[in-house]
Amino acid sequence: MQQPTRRCDIPESAISAEGLTRTFDELVAVSNVNLEVPLGSIVGLVGPSGSGKTTTIRMLIGSLEPTSGTLRVLGDDPARLKTRTRQRIGYMPQSFVLYPDLTTAENVDFVASLYGLLWFRRHRRRKAVLQLLDLWPVRKRRAGRLSGGMKRRLELACALVHEPELLVLDEPTAGIDPLLRRTIWDELHRIRDRGVTALVTTQYVTEAEECDVVALMSAGRLIALAPPEELRRQALGGEILEVAAQDVFDAARLDGLPFVRRIRQTGLREFQVVVDDAATATPDLVTAIEAAGGEVVSMSAFRPTFDEVFARLIELDEAARATSDDGGAVDGEDRSQARERRAAHAAATAAASDAAAADEAMADAAAAGHAASDAADAAAVGHAASDAAAADATAAAATTDKGRAEAAATPPSVAGTDPALEAQPPGTAPGGPRASS
Repeated sequence: MQQPTRRCDIPESAISAEGLTRTFDELVAVSNVNLEVPLGSIVGLVGPSGSGKTTTIRMLIGSLEPTSGTLRVLGDDPARLKTRTRQRIGYMPQSFVLYPDLTTAENVDFVASLYGLLWFRRHRRRKAVLQLLDLWPVRKRRAGRLSGGMKRRLELACALVHEPELLVLDEPTAGIDPLLRRTIWDELHRIRDRGVTALVTTQYVTEAEECDVVALMSAGRLIALAPPEELRRQALGGEILEVAAQDVFDAARLDGLPFVRRIRQTGLREFQVVVDDAATATPDLVTAIEAAGGEVVSMSAFRPTFDEVFARLIELDEAARATSDDGGAVDGEDRSQARERRAAHAAATAAASDAAAADEAMADAAAAGHAASDAADAAAVGHAASDAAAADATAAAATTDKGRAEAAATPPSVAGTDPALEAQPPGTAPGGPRASS
């Protein structure tokens, strides 16, 4: 008797997206995203604000349909999820959507009942998640009176209460203190070890190390998808060794070694070497430095922060996009023609700038010439006025000398006589009657 063939409904990936795109009018929020989330893993969807993380999450849970592309969540189309598939998913939105008039415990109990949990299991799970997230002391407080961080924890409790197979968490640690954030990640690791898959979005790039795989988004595009250590290698081009020598050492002597990708001198005795594998390259590098006349004091692996890694990956992606856009064929142009076109444009821009600078210099020279001419005219007027004043002074001096000479030639009696007295007859007082004889 032939055995019936049993169909396997278990997908290889919890989430599978290919060419996922979503537009809003002219805005492309998500562009051609290809994403695979393995079963039993934690995948971190990391990126700056506005990079398309929340839009991607909304398409995954079926609240937003993609403009184009294919998407499968636990083997089903999110826009047409079956009831049993939806019960296997736990979702925590970015904003608070619970009932503010219900208490903390009542909200968790209500969500658990929606997923079909019976009273005994519901009661047990409610207490477990509230204690896990430090909400048990406020279980009787209305949700509307909770702080912002407590509301985020309450939403996470509602997403965890029915023990889903797939967790989709939109920034679960936002607004939560560091100690409780550590507790949340420990719980995610614990349920991951039980086979639960989690897709977590976050703006805290340091949390990328908590994930098994990191998906980096920027401007609606998925620019990197790899484990955390692999992302470091992609950003740096390999692994970095920091070396300190005993004396001054020129690291350029190591250039050309087969295992060395790049060298960067950071000090007179310090330098960094990028290699494929730090563990295997360390003894060879020490030997090469000693052969070049140096002595190694210390050598250690350099681990940049994920802030630096993500910033570098975004820079590399932007540079690649710029090169692709400029180097692509446009109206039959090949890459060399595009380069010539860019060079010609740069030359024309420089020529225009030089011409503008020359015009400005000529205008400044003309203004300076006018100013010099005005100054010369003013100087000429000043010289003429000075000459006239000198001539007047000379004439005045001559007149004075002449008057002095005439005064010296006049007799004293005449010189001291009043003309009015000369007109009076002898014996007559000035202005008086004539005296009688």
